[in-house]
Amino acid sequence: MKDEFYEHIFQKQQQVEAVPPNLEITSWAIQVIRLLFPEQSKKIYANVDELKSDFVRLENELCTIMQATKACTDCDISQLAHSFFEEITVIYKKLNTDIQAIFNGDPAARSEFEVVRTYPGFFAISFYRLANCLFEMNIPLIPRILTEYAHSKTGIDIHPGASIGEYFYIDHGTGIVIGESAIIGNHVKLYQGVTLGALSIDKSMAYTKRHPTVQDHVVIYSGATILGGKTTIGHNSVIGGNVWLTKSVAPYSMVYHTPEITVINKEKV
Repeated sequence: MKDEFYEHIFQKQQQVEAVPPNLEITSWAIQVIRLLFPEQSKKIYANVDELKSDFVRLENELCTIMQATKACTDCDISQLAHSFFEEITVIYKKLNTDIQAIFNGDPAARSEFEVVRTYPGFFAISFYRLANCLFEMNIPLIPRILTEYAHSKTGIDIHPGASIGEYFYIDHGTGIVIGESAIIGNHVKLYQGVTLGALSIDKSMAYTKRHPTVQDHVVIYSGATILGGKTTIGHNSVIGGNVWLTKSVAPYSMVYHTPEITVINKEKV
């Protein structure tokens, strides 16, 4: 019995031995983010050519990682890696809108440098932006490794398949869950504990729209749970804390619940 067990484990090991550790893959992403935002790095470049050289190096590293993870069987992996870095200016532009949204929306933010260097929301969003680009290119495994790394560091769980517009602001962030088929517009602000989830987790729904749509200029306060692929939060709405929603709401809605809270004077009890 033990011999069969050892053989089974050995065969599995043979299948995965070429895949680099998750930390090696996330290290690549961290290096990309640090190139885009030197606020997170201490490296000083002597000239632009040195900077370009690092981008080329990271493109080659991505190519190696995709080869090791068998990103595709009938495609040009080097071209895929090049295509990703062709999109890097778009990713950079979106991330700068996210920084602006966080800085302008949080009275506690003293500078954009502080946002880039310290805010868990920006950390999670930056990993998501890289992962989403790879996901849209149908690259397997790597996008989930990146977003789950950010999840482990911040408590913010964003599936790389979610569609998120510009000026995305996560405040505090811990406990946020954004599902794979969620669609989030521009200028959306989420507080901690928000869930954009599915009404059902049946495996047959794997390729369907199971998560909500949140239109532009929506604020969703802490603890709110919004479920279902047909659920749409209309633009310019405010969803209050701890609200539970499984149906759509019209634009300019304010949704809240009124829990009964009793305050008494202990001295009179």
